[in-house]
Amino acid sequence: MPDDAETARARQRTGTGIGLLLVLVLGAALLIALPEDESPDDDATCRARTVASWRADDGLTAEFARYGDDATRTDDWTGGDGTHSVRLPDGRVLWLFSDTYLGRVYGPPNPAGESHAWRDATAPLVRNSAVLMRDGRLETTLPAPLFADPAPNQWRWPVAARVEPRSPGSSEQVVRVLLWVRTAGQAPWIYGVPTATEVATLSLPDLRLESVVKVLDQQLVPDPSRRVLFGTTLVEEDGWTYVFGGDDGQAASRPASHAYVARVPEGRLGDPAAWRYWTGSAWAAGARPRPVLGDGQRRGVGSAFSVVRDDGTYVLFTMAAGAKGLTTVASYWACSPAGPWHGPAKEFSPSLPQGQVAAYNPQAHPVLSGGGRLVLSYDVNWLETTGAAAQLSRNVSLYRPRFVTLRLAPAR
Repeated sequence: MPDDAETARARQRTGTGIGLLLVLVLGAALLIALPEDESPDDDATCRARTVASWRADDGLTAEFARYGDDATRTDDWTGGDGTHSVRLPDGRVLWLFSDTYLGRVYGPPNPAGESHAWRDATAPLVRNSAVLMRDGRLETTLPAPLFADPAPNQWRWPVAARVEPRSPGSSEQVVRVLLWVRTAGQAPWIYGVPTATEVATLSLPDLRLESVVKVLDQQLVPDPSRRVLFGTTLVEEDGWTYVFGGDDGQAASRPASHAYVARVPEGRLGDPAAWRYWTGSAWAAGARPRPVLGDGQRRGVGSAFSVVRDDGTYVLFTMAAGAKGLTTVASYWACSPAGPWHGPAKEFSPSLPQGQVAAYNPQAHPVLSGGGRLVLSYDVNWLETTGAAAQLSRNVSLYRPRFVTLRLAPAR
């Protein structure tokens, strides 16, 4: 096996980021499992929810294509995955990405004679980036990477973020960004060993990085498949921020990974002492978190999924089980962040480009939703590791988010 430095260099060349971590390492994105016989909770404010309808959001998808193809600048975003968003107090939307291509995109035809845009094979690849949108139009890429590597052979992937008071009761607001730290490793951890969860603080309105705090160090957990990284999605309710996370059980050839949840008082995401983890019966500080979904055999999630609260019910989106996990999104529902989680509910299969590609990382974007509509993004990547870098260079649309708009309704 190559040493860590060589592995890191190879990882940079592939440009497959969190995408192939989920699609390839997590067992071809088998991100949810089979339903069990479950009865709805006896809660008058919570009812089973499912996807009533969906359609492609061509406008949002086209906006990212427009911005990525714009050759005005040569140091901005041209493609990435791990798509998350947060609305800033001045109305702008901050988009956060994991592995990201910068540089320039060239118009069609590409060197292979195909009628789509392409990027040079030497295009820079950074571990994370941030792009600002105003009034529905992407405007600028912040200097990248926004979050520097914490140590040699380690990197940071930004996940969910929120605007909150600098401290409880403060009138000053900041942006807190959850970060996953991963360390270069050997098979089956060729896309990074889970290492720690961190929280970064960005000032407002200038989005200057002020600090990075480690809130959960997993290096002492001997089995990497049982290490938990938090921040794939956040839900705010009654003065609490519920932070969901997952382990990488699939990377160790286990049947399914697990979902976990923690909660933090508003204004204290960057305070490790304020975090409380669900232990299976209570919220406790410094405790080993217990799964809220997943039994290691038939039920489970991958490390990237999304949760929203809709009409009093929590709804979780992830890729479907089996072969459909490469193309199909399904959902679970619950009356509490700690569950029990029911489902999966109705599935749908968003559009994909031609070729050996897969969808992954479904993420809800409440900041763009409203009026009964929920905007959901999904990332797209080349499925096979062999030749992935060449494919992503030849066709830039293979490494950009796509969007759908959903309507949820009571399950019948």
